[in-house]
Amino acid sequence: MRADALVDRLRGRRLIVASNREPVVHRRTPAGIETLTPASGLTTAMLPLVAGTDGTWVAHGSGDADFLVTDAHDRVTVHPEGSVGGSFRLRRVRLPADVERGYYYGYANEGLWPLCHVAYTAPVFRKADWEHYVRANRLFADAILAEVSDAPAVVLLNDFHLALVARMLRDARPDLLIAQFWHVPWPSRETMRVCPQLAELLDGLLGNDLFGLHIRHHCNNFLETVDRGIEALVDHERLSAQRHGHRTYVRPFPISIEVDAFTEDASARTFEATFPELAARVGDRTMLLGVDRLDYTKGIPHRLRMLERMLELAPELCERVVLVQVGAPTRSVIPRYRALAAEVDDLQASINARFGTREWQPIEYLPDHHDRRDVAVLMRRADGCLVTPLHDGMNLVAKEYVAARAGLPGVLVLSKFAGSARELPEACLINPYDIDGSAELLLASLRLEPARLQDAMERMLAHLRSADVHRWASDLLSELDAAARFRDAVEFPGN
Repeated sequence: MRADALVDRLRGRRLIVASNREPVVHRRTPAGIETLTPASGLTTAMLPLVAGTDGTWVAHGSGDADFLVTDAHDRVTVHPEGSVGGSFRLRRVRLPADVERGYYYGYANEGLWPLCHVAYTAPVFRKADWEHYVRANRLFADAILAEVSDAPAVVLLNDFHLALVARMLRDARPDLLIAQFWHVPWPSRETMRVCPQLAELLDGLLGNDLFGLHIRHHCNNFLETVDRGIEALVDHERLSAQRHGHRTYVRPFPISIEVDAFTEDASARTFEATFPELAARVGDRTMLLGVDRLDYTKGIPHRLRMLERMLELAPELCERVVLVQVGAPTRSVIPRYRALAAEVDDLQASINARFGTREWQPIEYLPDHHDRRDVAVLMRRADGCLVTPLHDGMNLVAKEYVAARAGLPGVLVLSKFAGSARELPEACLINPYDIDGSAELLLASLRLEPARLQDAMERMLAHLRSADVHRWASDLLSELDAAARFRDAVEFPGN
């Protein structure tokens, strides 16, 4: 479903999208102010929706030049580059430094992030971080209310950073249609009980009309957590929970990408023109690719060890295979992330020293941020893509790789612990904790006939074309519209 149909779904209401991460960052450079669209699953999914409906995106202004380009109300009009098209208004939220530290680096990323991902990193909860989290959510809610003014609106909140905003909006504007999409897993009730503020988080989320997660399993976990964690009436048949007379519907929406746009971006430039030095080093060798933020949930060390084990099993592949690993730095103020960056750097250097020659290194490590169009070019060139998270709500890199390789064979090695594995059974599904088994599966996949690989890619591409981000947005808005109809229905005796 395209932009005009999405506009129809809004039924005359304004669309407000809110997330912690902004879709466009402005940074100072020696040549002036640079506009960067960071590679992000959230941006990939939301950008076509908000740009196609002339909407407003509310986000934390994190770039060092962000507020140099905004107006007096912290707004700037954005025209997305590439093939997305359209435009939208970006409203940036100013967070004091102490609030940002406590809310984002503290409560959200040392508390909720490891809590929701079963990657065996213990969460940390501090009272001061919680207070900053509440303050930041209030600042976001106030910014959204300012953008909405008195107009009818659909508010689409994103992720675990903004768990309290829906209740704040509901208290101020009961008429708003509010949905929230939770981009990370929702683990079991027993896991969530670790959180000291679980009741407050659940109360906040039940301010939504619609609460979406990637897969049905996570929906079931959420309703079970609500049922045991807060006073609410849970209806497992209707997948809903009622609190303070307000019903929240819970639904699975497997998030996706804009397939044709990504394919176009991947084909717009050549690998040799975009990455000339890297292309010279890779040459005509088999190129494998990993694209991740430097996050412990992404399984990057496991991936490198898998490559190492494959070279041990098949030494004839030395000098014939290269893994290009993009590792975008993230959350480096948190010790666990700094330790991971050091581990990855040491591990890739060790593997290169062990197997490398003067003419060839098995791992080409790119520890930097890359524009989504550059990532698309890398994917187009890659003969295989390794997507090996230890736990992930969806992981759009897998879907992007399939779109980028349209018309070409390819090997998609995908962790069975990623939500996308449920949609892409044709991929080579692995357990990233099983290094030996994963290496054997990767090796077997690389030895398959190109015709079989292309058939698998075509099947996955056909699925993605029928379940792209426009379908995701349409399904979400349709369910939100249905929730509004039930909410606003006239109560008759006997209903």
